[in-house]
Amino acid sequence: MNSRLAAYGAADRMQQLVEKHAPLVKRIAYHLLARLPASVQVDDLIQSGMIGLIEAAKNFDSSKGASFETFAGIRIRGAMLDEMRRGDWTPRSVHRNARLIAETIAELEAELGRDVKDVEVAEKLDITLDEYHHMLSDVSSGRIIGIEDLGVSEDVLVTADDKQDDHLYEEQANDSFQQALIKNISSLPEREAIVLSLYYNDELNLKEIGEVLSVSESRVSQIHSQALIRLRARMQDWL
Repeated sequence: MNSRLAAYGAADRMQQLVEKHAPLVKRIAYHLLARLPASVQVDDLIQSGMIGLIEAAKNFDSSKGASFETFAGIRIRGAMLDEMRRGDWTPRSVHRNARLIAETIAELEAELGRDVKDVEVAEKLDITLDEYHHMLSDVSSGRIIGIEDLGVSEDVLVTADDKQDDHLYEEQANDSFQQALIKNISSLPEREAIVLSLYYNDELNLKEIGEVLSVSESRVSQIHSQALIRLRARMQDWL
């Protein structure tokens, strides 16, 4: 009888967590939608996100120190990304161009010993600046671009207290990666670092960031893409 009551109590707590945090799913869905092709429907993101929220409610352990919202946010976003990655809508040329830009930036920065500018990358690629910006726009709209594309597992976003002791080696590796990532983000050109901060920390969408920087939404998208590609180039030894 007691076990049955405990089961009912656990189910009730889980339902309360899901109901309370359902708006979080919608907020994350619209945040991601700004970086996805127009063919992606927000309802699909919300549906997969709700599955992530339910799984988070089932597996949450408050004794580990993290708040449920932090824990759930990671699982919700991960569920949405997993669902989107099951379908491959991205042309091969987009992946190829992203790798080409990353390699070019890495080569130029190694050669010049400083941040390279858009015009220098375009010149190295033997294309016009407009063509280069168009490539960045294609990379941004054609695939999911985010910190996760640098090879970071979702778990690296969880604090050390949230991890099991038997994964100490993995924890240390993730911490080292995270420190290297933070260092490289701080070394980005100022505007690129600001865009990443406003997008990931303050959770502004591209339009809102454009208003802050007094540039168009499409230009913010290009800056965001270049920042992540530049980071990938600088983090190559870790990937």
